[in-house]
Amino acid sequence: MSMTKAQKVEAVGQLVDKLQQNPTIYLTNYSGLTVEQATDLRNRFREAGVEYRVVKNTMLRLAMEQVGGYDPLYDALNGPTAVAFAEEASAPARVMKKFLDETKLEIPSLKAASIEGAVYEADALEVLTKLKSRAELIGDIIGLLQAPITNVVGGLQAQGSNLVGAIKAIAEKAEA
Repeated sequence: MSMTKAQKVEAVGQLVDKLQQNPTIYLTNYSGLTVEQATDLRNRFREAGVEYRVVKNTMLRLAMEQVGGYDPLYDALNGPTAVAFAEEASAPARVMKKFLDETKLEIPSLKAASIEGAVYEADALEVLTKLKSRAELIGDIIGLLQAPITNVVGGLQAQGSNLVGAIKAIAEKAEA
């Protein structure tokens, strides 16, 4: 049964909301998965905090046009398309890579991805799996910021012990 115009408008509105709320989207080709495999994949995505759903290309394109900035992805909107919406940039790639490795399948395949406005082509899945999460990046930054402080404190402690040693040596000479 086809959708009414009101249902289509509502569906496009929901996609607009998803695009605005999620800085990361992956366009994938899911064609050829069995129902069992598709269910397994969806469960894996859900566990990783990723929403994965099949969409109509025309509706997704309309939503992308309304939000703006997705022009480079339009060429990927052909054939069966499922979209992974995520907060973390590498989460969908890691789920897909693990699924592909474990099942020895070639699908789902990446058509394209948009992460914070940067566009990745179909051959970028391996690169995307190596992107750090926001928490990992924050941890790295904090580590970098703490390193100089640790060095200063260590230097001051070393200088303090040297100073104490020098004062002790002078005091001992004065007593002798």
